[in-house]
Amino acid sequence: MPLTPPALPPAGRLRALVKVRAGGLPRAFWVLWSGTLVNRLGAMVNPFLSLYLSQVRDVPLGTIGVILAIIGVGSVISQPLGGFLTDRFGRRIALTGGMLANAASLLALGHAQSLVALTAAGFALGVTLDLFRPAAQALIADTVPAADRTRAFGLLLWSVNLGFSAAMVLGGHLATRGFSLLFWVDAAACAVFGLLVWFAVPETRPTPAQRGTSGSYRDVLADRAMLAFAGVVVLYAVVFQQAFATLPLVMARHGLSGDVYGMVMAVNGIVLILVQPLIGHRLGAFDKSRVLATGFVLAAGGNALVAAASAGPAFALAVAVWSLGEVLVFAITTAIVADLAPATLRGRYNGLLGMAWGTGFLIAPLAGTRLLSVGPAVLWLSCAACCLAAALAQLALAPAIRRRTALLVQQESAAPTAVA
Repeated sequence: MPLTPPALPPAGRLRALVKVRAGGLPRAFWVLWSGTLVNRLGAMVNPFLSLYLSQVRDVPLGTIGVILAIIGVGSVISQPLGGFLTDRFGRRIALTGGMLANAASLLALGHAQSLVALTAAGFALGVTLDLFRPAAQALIADTVPAADRTRAFGLLLWSVNLGFSAAMVLGGHLATRGFSLLFWVDAAACAVFGLLVWFAVPETRPTPAQRGTSGSYRDVLADRAMLAFAGVVVLYAVVFQQAFATLPLVMARHGLSGDVYGMVMAVNGIVLILVQPLIGHRLGAFDKSRVLATGFVLAAGGNALVAAASAGPAFALAVAVWSLGEVLVFAITTAIVADLAPATLRGRYNGLLGMAWGTGFLIAPLAGTRLLSVGPAVLWLSCAACCLAAALAQLALAPAIRRRTALLVQQESAAPTAVA
């Protein structure tokens, strides 16, 4: 009779679970993961910025909207600029420089007095907000093997959500003691992240001999598969942002308070934190486009449920469903870009991805409020239709992405990128 292997003790089972989900990833990734967690723990300014402008600086409501829009315009520029810096000067310079610039802009905004100064500092904040992101994504693509990238990006997403969830609670507490403290904590967290990467992560940009002609954004824009994929991301981004742009307005129409909205949105963080460790390590075994399309379909289901919701529990259920889709979408989109991008253009490819997200976030409040004026059902069913369209478009793109991925994997295995 075959012998049954002895059961592992609890500590052994825990180590085995951690190894499956997080084992085998390089040291550079864990430095980046830790820095991201610190950065997100300190990310307290943006969620409370409108309150700061209103309560501390006495900015009129309409002017607050203008300042926030200007920050949004800056954020659209942020990642393409970060992508250029990443490919031109290296991952460490772009990430550390971006983080320090973001820290400086936060302190400038926190000390600005006049409307002109507030607007200028707000634009600077928008431009520097995501300068680091293409460098961080390029670092992961440089150091993590293709087979593990989906797992790595999923773990990074988990770090972001874990830190941000704690930051929301801590930020609300600190705001009662004075908003200026939020700016200093956020700036310090940015500086710690940047300096941690500078001192603990080697440069991974391809060497001059490997770079040859490094290329430009013209090469990225000539990539039809990448452009089409960016268009798919814009569709989803418009829908994703409705959780912040129009969902609180819809819930208020049903007589639900801001506290109920906060509790409903807390469901999003709970789902992301609990679900990602359970499934993140399994996603790499499946075709990325099919996983992404599944995420879009789940998002469609969640938005369709919002159209029928009128009470807090119903809205919470809808958020839980689209949050399941969010786990898949955010882990897979960056992994697909990592597979599509040549090593010399990883910064710029991720810059275009960031610009797609930023474009969707700019469109979202304009489109969402206009559809809401027609009727809530029209808004949420339109969002569901956009997600289904994104799923179909992604499935149509799947063969081209698979071919490109296979080609780049062959090239990487034949000539692995050396550390500069």
